[in-house]
Amino acid sequence: MQIDINAYGLVIGASLVVVFSYFFNIIAKKTNIPSVLLLIILGILIKQGLHYVGVERIPYLPLILELLGTVGLIFIVLEAALELELSKEKWPTIWKSFTVALLSLMASSFGIAWFLHSFIIDDWISSLEYAIPLAIMSSAIVIPSVGGLLTDQKEFMIYEATFSDILGIMFFYLLIQNAEVESSGAVVGSVVFNIVATVGLSLLVCYTLIFILQKITSGAKLFLTVAVLLMLYGFGKIYHLSPLVLILAFGLMLNNHKLFWRGRLGKFVDDSMIQRIQNDFHLLTLESAFVIRTFFFVIFGFSIVLASLYNIQVVFYSFVIVLILYTVRLIWLAVFKSLPIFPLLYIAPRGLITILLFFGIPKEDQSANFDNGIVLLVIITTSLIMTFSLIQNGIGIKSADPEHDMMNEADHGSLEEDVPPELH
Repeated sequence: MQIDINAYGLVIGASLVVVFSYFFNIIAKKTNIPSVLLLIILGILIKQGLHYVGVERIPYLPLILELLGTVGLIFIVLEAALELELSKEKWPTIWKSFTVALLSLMASSFGIAWFLHSFIIDDWISSLEYAIPLAIMSSAIVIPSVGGLLTDQKEFMIYEATFSDILGIMFFYLLIQNAEVESSGAVVGSVVFNIVATVGLSLLVCYTLIFILQKITSGAKLFLTVAVLLMLYGFGKIYHLSPLVLILAFGLMLNNHKLFWRGRLGKFVDDSMIQRIQNDFHLLTLESAFVIRTFFFVIFGFSIVLASLYNIQVVFYSFVIVLILYTVRLIWLAVFKSLPIFPLLYIAPRGLITILLFFGIPKEDQSANFDNGIVLLVIITTSLIMTFSLIQNGIGIKSADPEHDMMNEADHGSLEEDVPPELH
């Protein structure tokens, strides 16, 4: 059976995926079944359906993934930055969560890389490139799931997951950019110069961009700003900078404008106007990230070879990686004795960032020995461990931002959540 897929078919198919994703949100909210699993299953079913009608491959899929990945990373970092509130009251939680996120990321990355290098991948750098995505905690899953925790635990988890996303993404791309540098001293020098140059340029650009943004009165200023950020990101990649720092700085300055626009600088901004722009960007990133995340999990499901899930080696490798992740987390939670080990130990899901970066591994560094099923099993296992732990503790899957949910319901009628409970 052979069917030609035209533009109308693609439009209908893409629309149905978004509709299914919306209903998966409702199912996840009512049953605590992670919607990420439902989206991955949908991708697997779509693949089987396309094979049935004679479609064996999607044209330009690598290019589509690269484009979606680039835009997705930008929106995810921007969304994370817009959630970070910098204040003296939050400082103890900020530094503690930052420290745990950084140490866990580094220890997990090198631990998993050692394991992959010992059993699967010959090259050490390639092993580390595969390990970093698996070491990153998913704020996409954590934030919409920890609303039932105590306030201090909830805030810690939100900050930790956000920092894990941002630090992991920067670590991954800094590694790729400096993979060919031979000496460790040259790597350190290159990284330091890269960060300093990027931070300096980012501050200059962000101050200018926010100042101009509040002066624009047309209704298209949000997408104009996104276009400028995308363009600057592209130029940053071309000149081997770390353009995600620019995106992070823009979000932080917008969400904490009173901190950055103090003293004489304060007279150049209108607080009420900046607040409206900030709210608009919150809504824009929520809506955009929902669509991007939906298609990425579906595409990831599409890329899975089902036979690999029955492979004992794949199951064993996945189990060891999960064991490394939770062992590292247990150690660092135990070091910070003020933090409760349970249930925080089990709230360490992997998700969208893992998939995004996994698809971002350079072709020359990809290993034929690494099975995609490992990534799927790690994501499924960590998500289910978190879900069962929260339910067992009488918490369940609850959004960490109920006020935002209420605002979204008011803005969108019957839409219960702009972001899937597992894909914030």
